[in-house]
Amino acid sequence: MTIDNLETPTVALGTWAWGDSGETGNGYFGSHLTQAGLEEVADKAHAAGFTLWDTALVYGMGRSETVLGEVLKGYPRSDYQLSTKFNPRIAGISDDPMADMLEQSLANLGTDYIDLYWIHNPADVPRWTPLLIPLLKSGKVRHVGVSNHNLSEIKLADRILGEAGFRVEAVQNHFSLLYRSSEYAGILDHCRNQGIPFFAYMVLEQGALTGKYHPENPLPVGSSRAKIYNGVLAQLKALTDKLASIGQSQYAATADVATAWAIAKGTTPIIGVTKPHHIDGLVRASSITVTSDDIAELEAVAEAADVNTRGFWEREMQV
Repeated sequence: MTIDNLETPTVALGTWAWGDSGETGNGYFGSHLTQAGLEEVADKAHAAGFTLWDTALVYGMGRSETVLGEVLKGYPRSDYQLSTKFNPRIAGISDDPMADMLEQSLANLGTDYIDLYWIHNPADVPRWTPLLIPLLKSGKVRHVGVSNHNLSEIKLADRILGEAGFRVEAVQNHFSLLYRSSEYAGILDHCRNQGIPFFAYMVLEQGALTGKYHPENPLPVGSSRAKIYNGVLAQLKALTDKLASIGQSQYAATADVATAWAIAKGTTPIIGVTKPHHIDGLVRASSITVTSDDIAELEAVAEAADVNTRGFWEREMQV
C-alpha cells in the first residue's frame, strides 16, 4: 500500500505560470517573473504553512519544475510536498515512457521522490494507469492521482490500481464558478463518497475572476490567456462585482472569495502564486465564510454570464 496518508491542504500552490520565460507578455500567462521574486513567494508560503506545490513537466516543457526546484532547494525536503504530472501526449517511445518522464521530473525538481504523481490526461487509461504501480512500489512516487479524467475513467483507473493494492488517491480537474462540469457529472459527489480529495485548477480562471482585469485593464497583451479572456471581461463584471461585494464585509478581495467558494464546495483549490501578496490572499481565503446563500447567488450570477471557459485540452466531463 501507500507509504503514508496523503496530506491534503486547504489550498495548494500552483506554478503553471512559472513555466513562462518570465518576460511580460511572453508565453501562456505573460507575467513578469524573477527568481528573487519567486523565492520571496516561497518564503511567505512557507511561513504561512502552505506546503503543497503543484507543477507539471509540460508547463514550459520542464521550466516550471526546474524553477520550482531551484526556489525550494533551501528548504528541507520534509517541509514541502511536490505534485507533478505524467503527460501521455508527450510520451516517448521507450519501453516505459512514464518512468522516463518521472526521471526527468525528479531531475528538474532536484528530488528523489514525488509526493503526488498524476496522469495528466486520459489518453488511454488501460495502457497508462498500470505503469503507476511500479513507481509506487519503488518509493519514487508516494501517492497517485488522475487529472482531466471523467467519472468512468476515474473508476476504471481505480479498479486497475486496486488490483495491485493501490487506489486513485486524488482527482484534479478544472473547476470554477464559470466551469462546473465536474460537479454536474457527479465527480465531486463520487470523490466525496469515496474519500478522494478533489483538487480544483483554474479556480480564478487565469486571473479573469480576480477583479484586477476589465476591458480598460485587460490581461497581458500577447499572452495566450489574453486571447481567451479579454473578449469576455465585460460579461464577467457582474460576477466579479458580486465577489467583491461578498468580500467587502470580511476585508477580503475578489479573488479570495472565489477561492473560498471552491473551498466551501469541498475542493482543494490550486491557486497560481507569482507574487508575495498572493499568499496573503490565500490566508484570507482559508478563513473567510461563504454562506450557502452566497454560493447560490454567485452561481446564479456566473450562469447568467454565459461564458464557457473549457480549455482546448479538455473534454466535457458529462458523458
